[in-house]
Amino acid sequence: MTTPVTIIGAGLGGLVLARVLHVRGVPCTVYEAETSPATRAQGGLLDIRDYNGQPALEMAGLTAEFRKLILEGRQAMRILDRRRTLLLDVPDDGTGGSPEVQRGELRQMLLDSLPAGTVRWGHKVSGVRTLGEGRHEVSFADGTAVVTNLLVGADGAWSRVRPLLTDATPEYTGFSFIETHLFDGDARHPTSAETVGGGAMMVLEPGKGILAHRERDGNLHTWVMLARPQDWFATIDFTDPDVATARIVQEFDGWAPELTALVTDGETPPVLRHIFTLPAEHRWDRTPGVTLLGDAAHLAAPNGEGANLALLDGAELGEAIAAHPDDVETALAEYEQAMFVRSVGANAEGPDLEDMLGDGTPHKLINAFIGG
Repeated sequence: MTTPVTIIGAGLGGLVLARVLHVRGVPCTVYEAETSPATRAQGGLLDIRDYNGQPALEMAGLTAEFRKLILEGRQAMRILDRRRTLLLDVPDDGTGGSPEVQRGELRQMLLDSLPAGTVRWGHKVSGVRTLGEGRHEVSFADGTAVVTNLLVGADGAWSRVRPLLTDATPEYTGFSFIETHLFDGDARHPTSAETVGGGAMMVLEPGKGILAHRERDGNLHTWVMLARPQDWFATIDFTDPDVATARIVQEFDGWAPELTALVTDGETPPVLRHIFTLPAEHRWDRTPGVTLLGDAAHLAAPNGEGANLALLDGAELGEAIAAHPDDVETALAEYEQAMFVRSVGANAEGPDLEDMLGDGTPHKLINAFIGG
């Protein structure tokens, strides 16, 4: 294999691609804008599913390492109402096919599986241009550049590689999340820990909700979910955590204080995350020497599939490249054909934000869980 593979983005998809290529003897380099693996928090729990995420890790030869990261019991799920009344309680009996792991730990596992120097930190892309015959030049903010014969955009929602292939841009869904954490919940926030239970907890009403997860060491990870225009959030000063928290909690007037404490007792400043998506059937014409994976290719609202799809994208792309060492275009065409179909199907699976926060919630969601 003489064609160097250049991967933009050291998220889960880009790293599993690099791992599969490494195992199969294909050289690659990953360029990441962040200056180190510890630059920012890496999100919360991920349920790694037995039909996409786990097979991807198997292709990468990392199943045993993945198993060591699983947090037992975290597939439990409960739904409460605003009075803290239990509406649904699904225990984790050990038979579920979507064990939970911490995103940051999974990412570190992938990083540890790569040769030193595979990831080039502190390389923020400033521009990408086509040179012809499948070659591309990637320029970085530090003034350096690289020319590659095979470019992979694994750089997320606001991909700098995507414009080479399509003019599609993410659109706001009408939903936003506000994120915070309560640490050592069992000792320091026992009522909140009891409210959340052993896994995930949801309290949902039309247009708003509170979701929390029990993570490692009893830490509680909270997301407030609100269906509001972006302009509504622009009136809140998120640089002042106390002011922002107080304003957000106003939207939950009349809810049990044990529920709103998951927000007001937060020990990290509230972080606003607008939810964007690409068109549901986003695809592009085969363009020589470049492709996308993960959110860069098929950004969708959270439904548990995003990280799993990124993992499988990366693994299958790596397998295709290794299977066609002298015909990159065949490799990319095979990968894209399967990925386009897979992403549409997966993003239609499971409850979406309309199911969670639309009319009929939470009973529509409860019926989905119990098969009613």
